[in-house]
Amino acid sequence: MPARPSVLFVTDLAYQARGRRYCDEDVFLTSRLRNDFDIALCHPLDAAALLDSFDAVVVRNSGPVLHYQQEYDAFRERATARGTRVYNPLSGRGDMAGKQYLLDLTAAGYPVIPTVDRPQDLHMLPAAGQYAVKPKAGADSIGLTFVPQGDLDSLAYGDILVQPRIDFRYEVSFYYVDDAFQYALHAPDPGRRWVLEPYEPTGADLAFADRFIDWNTLGHGIQRVDACRTQEGELLLVELEDLNPYLSLDLVPDHTRDAFVTSMTASLHRFLETPPRPRSGNL
Repeated sequence: MPARPSVLFVTDLAYQARGRRYCDEDVFLTSRLRNDFDIALCHPLDAAALLDSFDAVVVRNSGPVLHYQQEYDAFRERATARGTRVYNPLSGRGDMAGKQYLLDLTAAGYPVIPTVDRPQDLHMLPAAGQYAVKPKAGADSIGLTFVPQGDLDSLAYGDILVQPRIDFRYEVSFYYVDDAFQYALHAPDPGRRWVLEPYEPTGADLAFADRFIDWNTLGHGIQRVDACRTQEGELLLVELEDLNPYLSLDLVPDHTRDAFVTSMTASLHRFLETPPRPRSGNL
């Protein structure tokens, strides 16, 4: 009988996320993925030391890496040097690489909340009652503040981003496996981000989300496109999460959850069939 692929599943089961239970989601996912793979769970701080023993490493609900940035950088360095298959692949251009993509997409004219990081570019932002200031390395709203226009000139630029505070109707998230749309959820109350309900996207909604999936050019993996619906009805990108997006699988119907697991399982099989990257050193 051929050996089953082995997967190191990276998750922080004890992480306390606001309005979400990371542990429940990953316990469910691994219970289903065990039908096709030999799986071991590990904390993100242990991943670098263990990755050589597995066919692939799956990074899931590992928490904001800024809490363990040095260890995460060491994991990426070792995985790259060893040619380890990491899912999602480490080539992501979204949140995996920081918030630079918000600046790049703004400059390229994509439908994204306008974003700048230099005082000389403040004129590019639309007028607003308040402005969101967030660290470039931020995650999970850590370090997010709101300031009036009069305070923008006195900010300490360099490691921050500035955006107008958008008066939006609601937020909506689109979930993908590889480049295939799976489901959407939205938060009808702007003040309760993680109180989500199923959302039936229009063709225009999916065309919007597809643009960012295409832009990211991530051949394998799970991505979440977060957007807000303005009072005028336009969708604007809030975040392109391609590192460890929480999936809110407990809020979708059983058939949607089953379909997602089927898609992820097939994606992992395809990923494992791709040749590993050549090693770049002897770590």
